[in-house]
Amino acid sequence: MAGDQHLDNPRLIEAFVRQAAVALQRQHSEAQLQDSLREKEVMLQEIHHRVKNNLQIVSSLLNLQAEQAQDPRIAEMLRDSQNRVRSMAYIHERLYRSPDLAQVNFADYARALTSHLLNSYQSADSGAVSVRVDIGDDARLSVDTAIPCGLIVNELVSNALKHAFPSGWKTPGLITIAMQQTPNGYALSVRDNGVGLPMDVDLRRARSLGLELVAILAQQLGGALEIDRQAGTAFTITFARKT
Repeated sequence: MAGDQHLDNPRLIEAFVRQAAVALQRQHSEAQLQDSLREKEVMLQEIHHRVKNNLQIVSSLLNLQAEQAQDPRIAEMLRDSQNRVRSMAYIHERLYRSPDLAQVNFADYARALTSHLLNSYQSADSGAVSVRVDIGDDARLSVDTAIPCGLIVNELVSNALKHAFPSGWKTPGLITIAMQQTPNGYALSVRDNGVGLPMDVDLRRARSLGLELVAILAQQLGGALEIDRQAGTAFTITFARKT
């Protein structure tokens, strides 16, 4: 019959065999690719975990040195450095725990970081200060962007907790961290309702290492930094999304 004749055709049989071999080879290659991707994801996850652990060790060493320092100014400098290291460790910790190893949920990160800073800097005099994070869950940043943004938040929130609400400050203190999407990227802002940054303070010539770092990190992001000194102080860094 016609069907049997087709099956007896050597060329047709050979074509079927070739197609089957190609399909099997493609399936095997796809399986190898999936295995390779899984291995790389596990490796990248392990890298984030190890970086986080190493940064935490450095943070602990700085804390020990701060506790042993006799000069209060040196102790404060060491604790500031400890918080900068910890802010970077938080980035890698979130990447390690996230299913997306390439991007950080910046809202979750900012909440964890500011909670730590409140515990680190808040005293009885500044007990009324609170922090509000106004960042949507769609703010997901790459490591190259999240680290400088995290350090900027660390510096500005730390500075506000230390200087914006002096002893005897009557108004409940509020620090607001916000991030909004712009047509080309993001606008990150940190605002407080404290005493305000003096008009003669220029970040490019600031005596404070923290404020100088903010200007340097804004440049690293390729962003524009603006300061609003009315009703407290607001820093806004507008930067393009990295592709």
